[in-house]
Amino acid sequence: MRLFAAVLPPPDVTEQLAAEVAELKSLPGADALRWTGRPGWHFTLAFYGEVDDELVPDLSARLKRAAGRTPSFPLALRGGGQFGHGRALWTGAEGDLPTLRLLAERAEAAARKAGVPMGEHRRYKAHLTVARSRDAVDVRPYVDSLAAFAGSTWTVGELVLVRSNLPKSGVPGEQPRYEAVDRWALGGITGGAG
Repeated sequence: MRLFAAVLPPPDVTEQLAAEVAELKSLPGADALRWTGRPGWHFTLAFYGEVDDELVPDLSARLKRAAGRTPSFPLALRGGGQFGHGRALWTGAEGDLPTLRLLAERAEAAARKAGVPMGEHRRYKAHLTVARSRDAVDVRPYVDSLAAFAGSTWTVGELVLVRSNLPKSGVPGEQPRYEAVDRWALGGITGGAG
């Protein structure tokens, strides 16, 4: 399974972002970008890639412990930026970023301890991707527009293990489908399978 650990914003927050993205799509040149959709909006904490089925139970147990040791915390979508000369356009986060970073570190450590090959460790940068491009694109007008974006604050209360199902149709612009494999409440409250 192709898996990652994530924080998912609630529907009212993604609704606010959808309104902002609709504005971005009206800017000149927006058709040069592949826009992500609400079902796929998330903050990736740790990307695991293809994980052998036999490693998933241990990974899940370790993620449950990581969630239980991490308190819930406030977060909001704020501003924006880019990676790779416009290859990824994103909105950022504001709130208790140290706890978000701690949860990301714990999600990565859980995978390493479960035997999931993680490659090189990178410092966590909170971002939610709203558009991608295969080519370098000047996204400064979009980043400038996102600078004033400020979503509502919500309380992050769970860690989610997500399966990424890559497109198979070959239709240009088709997005991956994401499904929650499991969810765990933060702060020691027991969560059920999702």
